[in-house]
Amino acid sequence: MTMRWTTTARRATVAAAMAAVLSLTVAGCGGDDGGDAPSTGSAGTSAPASPSPEDKGEQQNDTAAGDPVDPDAKLAEARGQNGLKLIVNQVERDSGGFVTVQAVIENGGDTTENTSNWVGQESALVAKNPNSVAGATLVDKTGKKNYYVLRDTDGRCLCTTAIVPLSPGDSASIFMQFPAPPQETTEVDLTLPTFATTSLKISG
Repeated sequence: MTMRWTTTARRATVAAAMAAVLSLTVAGCGGDDGGDAPSTGSAGTSAPASPSPEDKGEQQNDTAAGDPVDPDAKLAEARGQNGLKLIVNQVERDSGGFVTVQAVIENGGDTTENTSNWVGQESALVAKNPNSVAGATLVDKTGKKNYYVLRDTDGRCLCTTAIVPLSPGDSASIFMQFPAPPQETTEVDLTLPTFATTSLKISG
């Protein structure tokens, strides 16, 4: 590899990173004055926090940048179907205007559970984010707004994707990134398809 090639590659990487930051500044958030989320056109756009599963060929379970996550922390818990359990470890407001939720989904049942339902029913999300948690929503009941998982201009979510089916006893670490509600909003409800709604307190 020549020095000139290496320099060019580095410049391309820096340019790509700058483009991603600029994309983040125009990220939108879904919001409405009612309770139910619309099935289409509801998510904002933003650059991905990490390479997509199409690029990596494996589950995207990288956590977003921020403080280290304590796997033993249990801020909230929501029951799912057939013994599934969603355990929230961290809910942090980032300086860039986002809220990142770190969690673990455990299969405490006795059958292997498919993960495809967590992406929601919006066709664009299903096509770009198979077996993901792109269907998650934060609900600000006080402000009467819903916030949807951010996605980039290609429709890929800022969340964990390509989650494999969970066998009994298996677990999957996940993250979801949302637009941040107003600073005065410190508590929101998290909804994820097939799981019960749970209340979360936002730190930071």
